[in-house]
Amino acid sequence: MATQEMPAGSPTGLVLNIQHFCTDDGPGIRTTVFLKRCSLRCKWCSNPESINRRPELAYDISKCIGKKACGRCLQPPFPEGAMYVIDGPDDRVHVNWDLAGECGQECAAACPTGALHVFGQEMTVDQVLEEVDQDSAFYDESGGGITLSGGECLLQPDFSAALLAGAHERGITTAIETAGNVPWRFMEQVLPHVDTMLHDHKLTDPERHRKWCGAPNTRILENFKKAYETFPDIRFIARTPLIPGVNDDEDHIRSVLAFIRPHKNVVDYQLLPYHRYGESKYAFLGRVYELEDFTPPSPDTMHRLQAIIDEAFGRSSQTAERRPDGGAEPGTAR
Repeated sequence: MATQEMPAGSPTGLVLNIQHFCTDDGPGIRTTVFLKRCSLRCKWCSNPESINRRPELAYDISKCIGKKACGRCLQPPFPEGAMYVIDGPDDRVHVNWDLAGECGQECAAACPTGALHVFGQEMTVDQVLEEVDQDSAFYDESGGGITLSGGECLLQPDFSAALLAGAHERGITTAIETAGNVPWRFMEQVLPHVDTMLHDHKLTDPERHRKWCGAPNTRILENFKKAYETFPDIRFIARTPLIPGVNDDEDHIRSVLAFIRPHKNVVDYQLLPYHRYGESKYAFLGRVYELEDFTPPSPDTMHRLQAIIDEAFGRSSQTAERRPDGGAEPGTAR
């Protein structure tokens, strides 16, 4: 794996979370670093706390013990009117989200029960790598390493490139998860430090992509094609978060296969079944989850579409579980 020198004065990045012992984010056992900021607005997003480019306050009302027992969030440093109580027997606090945006870590720290939390903190490359390096023994045994995810990790290109280059210097293999809706120069800056790129083909039609993801897919497909051709040594893994009634049809799967199969460095195409694990986070952020009536794809649908992929890659159903990326079966949609 090639490593390029990074300029002096390594940048900091806005990190959402560092998750250990991940098995669905690339080959082997991995440490996944989730970064803040995203340029898409997928209606099924299970990490809504990753979208905003700034740290943001979250509130779990179930942990609030009320004004009488506490009431600290009704006082400074909280902005006046950001937190309020509705008259009645339930004296738990509610949030004025238009004002609470001014709250930060100081406000969250004032809450004794942990009902308030801030998503996102600035970290240096060394701080992240020190935590990632704790899992190095598992990387050696499983062929794992570090994965950058999000949000969209390529929207912090200076930090992502420096972090992945630093991982290479420590002998740690690297991967990224990306939706690809970024300027090409960001991708071109980061990919020299990437061993495996997991990338989403969410929808084929540009207008349907705009409807469900907030932007067309024209730039995304251009970026992916250019990446395949410009970086032949990277192992690319295409993925589709499978959403019933949105993209769980054979036409989409065959269109993705037609796009990726001419490129031999695209080593697999994985389906990530829709789930609702992130639904509660929307309420924590004062947002509405739009897919309340959606359910995961049926086992029959998953099997039927997976069979098309296996046939395209020359795999039998008996060997389909042994992925060419060396990792486990695909995980679930984010």
